[in-house]
Amino acid sequence: MFPIYGLLRAKTTGLSEKQGMKVDPQLKKFLAPYDGRIQNLTMELRNFITDLIPESNELIWDNYNAVAIAYSKSEKLKDAFCHIAVYSRHVNFGFNRGAELKKGCVTLSGKGKLIRHISVKDFKSFPKKEIERMIREAVAISEKLNIELTKKQLQPKSMVMSISEKKLRPN
Repeated sequence: MFPIYGLLRAKTTGLSEKQGMKVDPQLKKFLAPYDGRIQNLTMELRNFITDLIPESNELIWDNYNAVAIAYSKSEKLKDAFCHIAVYSRHVNFGFNRGAELKKGCVTLSGKGKLIRHISVKDFKSFPKKEIERMIREAVAISEKLNIELTKKQLQPKSMVMSISEKKLRPN
């Protein structure tokens, strides 16, 4: 399913899966219809977030048109600071309050009131330093809106929020 996931985790972070938040087995199932490149890119982006903000929860939706994964210091989407949306040819890396982030080197797409994203085709070209700054800023915005998020939580969780009956998938 994830042919080089263990290798990627060790190579990119020096951590095994057991040391970080365990991947919900259903996430692997949801990603199975996607090409191996998209699966690996999704997991690399996931590791990037969970290594940077290890106390965040992973909220997973298996939606009609994409698998969506939000990262929040609570179990609520309203507190999420960033997200991943998986499509057949690329993965979007987004910020739930991206319109409120300071402008930087990375240009975010989106015309809605709050959400902004970048389209990611491969992890090698992913602007890690700038995105790290943006994630930290996004976490600070979330914490400012909900002071409870500044309290230390016991153990981060990876949880499935909903599964759509009908799905548009590549395979």
